[in-house]
Amino acid sequence: MFTRNPTASIVVPAFNVEATIAETLRSLLAQTFTDFEIIIVDDGSSDRTETIVKAFGDRRVRLVTQRNRGLAGAHNTGIHEARGEFIGFCDADDLWLPEKLERHIRHLKASPDVGISFSGSRMIDANGKPIGIDQRPKLRNITAADVFKRNPIGNGSTPVIRRAALDGFAYRPVHETERDWWFDENYRQSDDIEGWLRFVLTQDWKIEGIPGLLTLYRIHTGALSANVQRQFDSWLKMREKMARIAPALVEKHGGAATAYQLRYLCRRAVSMRDGDLAWELCVQFVRASKRPMVEEPLKTAVTIGAAATLKLLGAGIYLFAERSMLRRQAA
Repeated sequence: MFTRNPTASIVVPAFNVEATIAETLRSLLAQTFTDFEIIIVDDGSSDRTETIVKAFGDRRVRLVTQRNRGLAGAHNTGIHEARGEFIGFCDADDLWLPEKLERHIRHLKASPDVGISFSGSRMIDANGKPIGIDQRPKLRNITAADVFKRNPIGNGSTPVIRRAALDGFAYRPVHETERDWWFDENYRQSDDIEGWLRFVLTQDWKIEGIPGLLTLYRIHTGALSANVQRQFDSWLKMREKMARIAPALVEKHGGAATAYQLRYLCRRAVSMRDGDLAWELCVQFVRASKRPMVEEPLKTAVTIGAAATLKLLGAGIYLFAERSMLRRQAA
């Protein structure tokens, strides 16, 4: 049942996503918990995104348009527009399993000290097929160091957040005249990690996950090398900001956090079958810190092995070997 003030709001930032927005909306409208609104923030699209959204004709879907402000800006506008007690995020090319919203709301209602509820994710390709990589993060006892090093929330389509917790870390820059910022719009990437770090450093709310791979997180090919470099540069900029806000955190965990970020990018390169880039990132993360080898030896060893195999054998043989292994596991 939909009410004037729904229990939950789902914010969907959208920029030129005509290829995927309909599938994303269908997955959200199929939620087993039905008292929600979906706020599509069209962030200056020049394709058919707006037309496709309007064609749904579902009163639970609200379209908000704005000039392009980037992902952080779209999230901020969506939060500003949201009327729900709980606010979830879903990128316009990702999917939610039908029970996701219901399970997060049940978790938050049962745990009044939890401000952010999240889950694991299954990675899919452009056609919606699993690529064999899942995000299974740490779920409990999450500290600022955990967020800095590993960002257990994982991606922009996993969290559902208590509105009261969001409002606790909002701020308004001196030049902003329209609404508050929750995420720093000076970042085009890594804005989520920056926001979660401020969240955990400045508030007493807990960040806690629930079991299950409730998000299908889409991985796209194309211009990977440039995208990876931009993502890493943005992450380094975020680390510099954190060094001013929480110098002790960065001094203690900065090397390990850098290594974990490079390891994550290495795994992305492996998933895209780019052996040269994967191996380059592998060498960089090993040089940055040995902590991942000590703290997560199995995952680190698998990442190094995958990058080395892809580099030596090439994408074709690597893909054949991977599929053979998956068939044996399923037998």
